[in-house]
Amino acid sequence: MIERRDSVGIQDGADKNDALPTEMSEAEHRVRTRLIHGVGNSERWDFSHHVVPPMTSSATFRLDSVERGAQGFVDFAHEGNTPHCHTPIYIYDRLDEPTRGMLEDNLALAERGDMGLCFASGMAAISAVFGTLVKSGEHIIAHDVLYGCTYSLVQNWMPRLNIRCDLADLRRPEIIARCATRDTRVVYFETPVNPDLTMIDIAGVASVVAELNESRTEDEKIRVVVDNTFASPFCQRPLELGADIVCLSLTKAIGGFGTDIGGAVVGPQWLHDSLIHYRKDFGGTLSPKAAWGTLVYGLPSLATRMANYQKSAAHIAQFLENHPKVSEVHYPGLKSFPQSELAQRQMRDDSGKFAPGSMLYFVLNDKTGDGQPARQLVNYLADHSYCITLAVSLGQIKTLIECPYWMTHSAMSVEAKRAHDLAPGGCRLSVGLEDWHDIVADLDAALDRI
Repeated sequence: MIERRDSVGIQDGADKNDALPTEMSEAEHRVRTRLIHGVGNSERWDFSHHVVPPMTSSATFRLDSVERGAQGFVDFAHEGNTPHCHTPIYIYDRLDEPTRGMLEDNLALAERGDMGLCFASGMAAISAVFGTLVKSGEHIIAHDVLYGCTYSLVQNWMPRLNIRCDLADLRRPEIIARCATRDTRVVYFETPVNPDLTMIDIAGVASVVAELNESRTEDEKIRVVVDNTFASPFCQRPLELGADIVCLSLTKAIGGFGTDIGGAVVGPQWLHDSLIHYRKDFGGTLSPKAAWGTLVYGLPSLATRMANYQKSAAHIAQFLENHPKVSEVHYPGLKSFPQSELAQRQMRDDSGKFAPGSMLYFVLNDKTGDGQPARQLVNYLADHSYCITLAVSLGQIKTLIECPYWMTHSAMSVEAKRAHDLAPGGCRLSVGLEDWHDIVADLDAALDRI
């Protein structure tokens, strides 16, 4: 006689509670699993029959009644209306839509934030944070080396809105207390810094700002905003270290494949209303087609890609450090890295392992100081290398190289670049998924030609 079992395979008379393992919460799973599956119980869209989340291709949404449409506008940007409360009422793509919404929930999970919002580019995300947190007559403190477009934003465009920005060396967090005024609202920095991988102590900055905020009202408080593009949430989660808000370029490591431009802001729930209203009125909304690629391919593969990127980066950094034509190599994973202790403490993956990332910056011997060796190297690679591409993005599956002094940081004056040790002979390398032996071979061949 065949013994009957119920639908979960437990014999009659058995205690189901004893037989079944305890259900694990999302937070108990490892980061690689969570990045693939994201927020498991989403009210954004009922896709229980889809293994891959679907993509919307509609700019506007059908409504059952005027009353439902009116309720949708009432619900829009309401702080309590999170995707976990009830199914949103979608009205128009620029306001909200399900594919982008699912990506936002998963980014918030990855960065350990209360909420996430996506924008059409990383610069749109940074602009939205400044536009939301800082008013005319107020003040920003930023690190003195920034990505070229961010530098241009705070130096050229913010002053037109009567918003001042002081640049300071935030490697020394104590300098913030000397620069801050009663009008200061944001301390902003990248870490690792683009392009030379300088580290800023997130916890140290947060501690100084917390002391300043003790005597301030809620509206006067200074917010710590960190651009986490170089590290990605795999290597570093600034919110866990005391930052208030994280900005990200989705185009880079999170997107991973170089197919779509996008940006994101992750942070506290109280910021959601203002930020989503800003996005609605200024535009700059990430399209669902761009969101879908990052949701389905980019974020789920981040952990696997980054783990392999940094294994290769370690070998390549060691090769460059030992090459007689290279004067400096900046990589957080090297023992010679000037801020090795901070890197070891701050750049950790979800399991606590050191995660130095995929970015390298190296400077060639340059007797004349005109950057000619770097240009020769990169031009040779552009013409002859099979696996190293001259291009200005990063975090992709392909290895990319560029000359920051002449390219990505050209918005900075020559005096500013020299003052902050951005050498004409510097090269920024974003390590991809190619075999590291091939990358080293192509670099070696190019170095032989200069």
